[in-house]
Amino acid sequence: MNTASTTAEQWERQLREVRARVAQAGGKPGVVPAEAARAMSGLEIMQALLAGRFPYAPIAETLDFFLVEVEGGQATFQGTPLPGHLNPMGTVHGGWYATLLDSAVGCAVQTMLAPGQGYTTAELSVNLVRGARLDGGPLRAIGKVLHCGRQLATAEGRIVDAQGRLYAHATTTCLVFGAR
Repeated sequence: MNTASTTAEQWERQLREVRARVAQAGGKPGVVPAEAARAMSGLEIMQALLAGRFPYAPIAETLDFFLVEVEGGQATFQGTPLPGHLNPMGTVHGGWYATLLDSAVGCAVQTMLAPGQGYTTAELSVNLVRGARLDGGPLRAIGKVLHCGRQLATAEGRIVDAQGRLYAHATTTCLVFGAR
């Protein structure tokens, strides 16, 4: 068995385990309760999402991707393109890549926030460098924080396959603010 297929199998097993853990905890799509979120750090919120203690984003269900890993300054989402993600020309729509990357870089920023802080994407720049295929297996969007200050945060993200091939990359600037 080659390394890429082993990695793809490991990714799929990890995704099944995360989804099962979230389902067992009663996880459903929705929004994080604001009152609870104000009292927690961004990393604590993201860990609660990963454990299924908070609802996951409805867009993850719409575009069939899921948070699989989180740590301070980094967030990883996994998805596999499906027929519903194609544009009229039969290739994966750029919006699918952009949404995965926006989720990864934004959630990476979230992990760096103190209790009572929020963020929003102010700018997202996405570059697609390889077309994903429906039979190509899972892809991962990995977001990493470059800088997180009091008012601005920047992060970068990459979508890669199990062989490490780059499909898209992005940078973001996020506004950091006191949560209401």
